[in-house]
Amino acid sequence: MAKDWKGNGNSIYKALGASNHTEAEREDNDYYATDPIAIDKLLAAEKPYRIIWECACGQGHLSDRLKKNGFMVFSSDLIDRGYPGTQVKDFLTANPPPCTCDILTNPPYKYAKEFVLRALELIKPGRKVYMFLKLTFLEGKARYIELFSKYPPKTVYVFSERVLCAKNGDFQRMKDTGGSAVAYAWFVWEKGNYGGTEIKWI
Repeated sequence: MAKDWKGNGNSIYKALGASNHTEAEREDNDYYATDPIAIDKLLAAEKPYRIIWECACGQGHLSDRLKKNGFMVFSSDLIDRGYPGTQVKDFLTANPPPCTCDILTNPPYKYAKEFVLRALELIKPGRKVYMFLKLTFLEGKARYIELFSKYPPKTVYVFSERVLCAKNGDFQRMKDTGGSAVAYAWFVWEKGNYGGTEIKWI
């Protein structure tokens, strides 16, 4: 069953008063494309495994950049947004064979915790989960109890400069309306390695 990924009233955009991310304007399925520079910044810090599942690929912004850097990428999404080769599937209910891959995406924020937990279920020990998330993902009692207390990330890579996430992939509109009011980071989990979390800047 398709899920409603519409943002809720506690959105950080509302809290920050960012007019281009108000509740009334949120995309129905929480689709905000990620500037591919996010991949460039990540790859300057570490190299994921050569096979990657981009499980909320949207229009392919991250998948394309990964492929251009030599990775084998399997791209899927709840909705086909026109990216060639997209497999239409609900990541939270899909039952693929055990993944000999890393999983990397910018998940729909409403289901970000669920995406992390599902990704950790699917990959093999030693493989990694890379999630592009707001820094505010570090907050929250439920996230602490259900995720961080059991599976703390290995590394959180905080962006030293703001990275754009554009509604429906319209980056020019984002730039024209003042850019991003939200701070993001790459959250990285390594399955089976749940020691301390290191914070780095990229």
